[in-house]
Amino acid sequence: MALKSMIVLVALLVAASQAEAQIPGLSGLLGIISINGTIFCSTNGNIIPNAATPTPPFSNALVQVTCGGNVIASAITNGLGGFNIVLNPLRFLLTSILSSCNVVVASPLSSCNSSLPSTGFLQAPLQLIGNTVRGLLSVVTLIPSLFQLINV
Repeated sequence: MALKSMIVLVALLVAASQAEAQIPGLSGLLGIISINGTIFCSTNGNIIPNAATPTPPFSNALVQVTCGGNVIASAITNGLGGFNIVLNPLRFLLTSILSSCNVVVASPLSSCNSSLPSTGFLQAPLQLIGNTVRGLLSVVTLIPSLFQLINV
């Protein structure tokens, strides 16, 4: 009986590997692109080192992913300034996102601190952090690089 169970198990493993071989890249189809980060209330979106008071997070800020000037996704930061935007890799190529897309904080900085500029916006290119595969699910993680204040 144990021999039959072992033969069935081996047959299932072979069949599963053959299914992946017949449909190459299947794991790439079952995945997401996750863009996440934290925005702070400063002229570059980062914590101000050695500040007299801690840099507060930029809560309720509108964060957008823009590609070629078009908004493709958006989110609102939480109370800690964090955001997460999920993209479908079937609609957006990773290479295109990395080469032509930016994270934009569309909310004016003055909405979190009245002493900061009321015009302009923060913008940062995207940076690949890694790829995690769990079974057939693939999660590509991106973060914004250094933000810059873009004056308009």
